[in-house]
Amino acid sequence: MKIQIDGLEDERFKRPLQNIANLFFEETDIFLGQDSDADIKVEILLDIKENTVTVSVSLVKSGDSEVYRAAYSKEIEEGLSEKDFFTKVKNAVSHVYLSVLQNFTGIYQKWGVLTGVRPTKLMHKKVRMGIDRELAHSQLKEEYMLSDEKIELMQSIVDLQLKVIPDLYTLQDEVSIYIGIPFCPTKCAYCTFPAYAILGKQGRVDSFLSGLHYEMRETGKWLKERGIKITTVYFGGGTPTSITAEEMDLLYEEMHQSFPEVSSIREVTVEAGRPDTITPEKLEILKKWNIDRISINPQSYTNETLKAIGRHHSVEETIDKFHLARSMGMNNINMDLIIGLPGEGVSEFQHSLDETDKLMPESLTVHTLSFKRASEMTRNKEKYKVADRSETEQMMSLAENWTKQHQYAPYYLYRQKNILGNLENVGYSLENQESLYNIIIMEEVQTIIGIGCGAASKFIDPKTGHIQQFSNPKDPKSYNENFKEYTEKKIAILEELYPAQSTQK
Repeated sequence: MKIQIDGLEDERFKRPLQNIANLFFEETDIFLGQDSDADIKVEILLDIKENTVTVSVSLVKSGDSEVYRAAYSKEIEEGLSEKDFFTKVKNAVSHVYLSVLQNFTGIYQKWGVLTGVRPTKLMHKKVRMGIDRELAHSQLKEEYMLSDEKIELMQSIVDLQLKVIPDLYTLQDEVSIYIGIPFCPTKCAYCTFPAYAILGKQGRVDSFLSGLHYEMRETGKWLKERGIKITTVYFGGGTPTSITAEEMDLLYEEMHQSFPEVSSIREVTVEAGRPDTITPEKLEILKKWNIDRISINPQSYTNETLKAIGRHHSVEETIDKFHLARSMGMNNINMDLIIGLPGEGVSEFQHSLDETDKLMPESLTVHTLSFKRASEMTRNKEKYKVADRSETEQMMSLAENWTKQHQYAPYYLYRQKNILGNLENVGYSLENQESLYNIIIMEEVQTIIGIGCGAASKFIDPKTGHIQQFSNPKDPKSYNENFKEYTEKKIAILEELYPAQSTQK
């Protein structure tokens, strides 16, 4: 879909307008100015007088005489920086642009103009400002065109997060750790995480683990010197249980030797997402190091689906490994389901919920399929038939009803680009079984140090809240050649954020 935009010359408008257009059409191209081949022509009149911005829009489809119109006016507070002022203007343009596209297509966007990953941060901001709940909701609805349904979802999540982590807004002087292990039995069709088939790669695995241990030692040494505590540790990937039981044992031993005050860490999670990597020996290692929060991810309870997306395990193996983990003392198990996997509709997703009913994991994360740019599924869309918008919404409703009936509460939420039905991913949990790490990373309240291959660090200034990102290389070869350099760079950033004289002991 080619869309011509007349009336705007500032290139900063192009990306938000494209993101909004993508909510309605596949593979849109936005042109600021004339384009004779455009399928849709949109004229935007922007008028800024003193502190009031007024925007009017008209839309015409090529070859059609009907004109769709919308208008919006908003006052902007005084004293804003140029950047913040433009953000307000951009939001006003987005507001009216979304309105005219909704009128034209007949598709209503429950998330309004929001296309970002972390909508709940907007609600947290209102809470921290001390804004009355009713006023906060009306502001979010007016400014972002959010539906009442999504506002209530955000509010319930924020309420639960603050109950689970009462000091959520004062965690700046601690850090969390993400440890990335980039190996899996196979790579799933929808995946863009650093994940490399582990079979036949033992030399590469050995080199990687050597670098990982080095990063853990140096990072832990620095944290001990500064007296900085760790809130949570998360072993992700890849699939961290792809490595051997012996390698896992050494890894957790390194954590206890290198990291400060491990006994006071609030939560340690290990993703065991691929059931085909779980063995009694590995579960014994987890028990040995008092790790009982793991993920065992079915994604679907239909064997044909698992085969289509490249997961080389069966539904029966998922169930067997869940019972094995439970019998060996794993008492905080998360499971993932994905809405909209190829070939699946309402009946298949209902079947997955019915099977989940028999297991009752402590938490259930319901993802909506996203066509990630670098995934096998996106590169070969014609091979993977997925549900339409109406059906994905029905599946999400099934998940919402099922979790409510079984006393699971939503505790974190995030969204992705190119997500089916413009929906969301929601983590649900039974009472007191929420993942603290998931809350912390989604709300961006403290520094998370990424260690390992493909691990992304997110450094958050304890005083200003400014976010700086830093990523380790994604492929094991580059990581193995440069892990010392990347460790030094991250510690240098930490030195700036946590100078010795201002660190609390």
